[in-house]
Amino acid sequence: MKLFITGIGTDVGKTVASAIITEALEADYWKPIQAGDINDSDTHKVKKYISNNKTRFFENSYLLNTPASPHLAAEIDGVEINLISTKEPKTKNHLVIEGAGGLLVPLNTTDTIADLIKPEYKVVVISRHYLGSINHTLLTIEALKLRNLSIGGIVFNGDALPSTENIILHKTGLKMIGRIENEPYFDKNVIKEYADEFRAELLNI
Repeated sequence: MKLFITGIGTDVGKTVASAIITEALEADYWKPIQAGDINDSDTHKVKKYISNNKTRFFENSYLLNTPASPHLAAEIDGVEINLISTKEPKTKNHLVIEGAGGLLVPLNTTDTIADLIKPEYKVVVISRHYLGSINHTLLTIEALKLRNLSIGGIVFNGDALPSTENIILHKTGLKMIGRIENEPYFDKNVIKEYADEFRAELLNI
């Protein structure tokens, strides 16, 4: 199984969710494009959260210095992101692939994060509750459906908000994989607890 983790925007919890899903499946992890925080990248963070000894971490296809949209970060570094060079690592294990920002974040003048998603991937959408998040979530899901991409489900991040969650699930027909609460901190133990909670739903994607 190959799961692509995307969010409804920036800072909605993709990396924590990726760590939980990676731990739950003892999957391998790959972040194709990292922009900024190169010494404390998302790969570093996920690695810090993982307890199992099966997960392998693959190198970024592009490691960019500036915390900005990938197209701009690449321009500043004097490179151009090319989909052909963004090669999926070979593994016989489950693979968790973490996107950057939201679905339509540009990689160059032509391609976006969505163009990294292959037909055989299952997409997991991370939605964080805030004013406007219903619209952003539904737009993300509509864009995925217009591309005929397979959506495995939604992970909600933040305190329960039934009015928001119910309308999103009703209008999309998708299943909720789980919710990540507003925890005071995340460490290996907290991630493992969520992994145990999410595992059954993930295996049924």
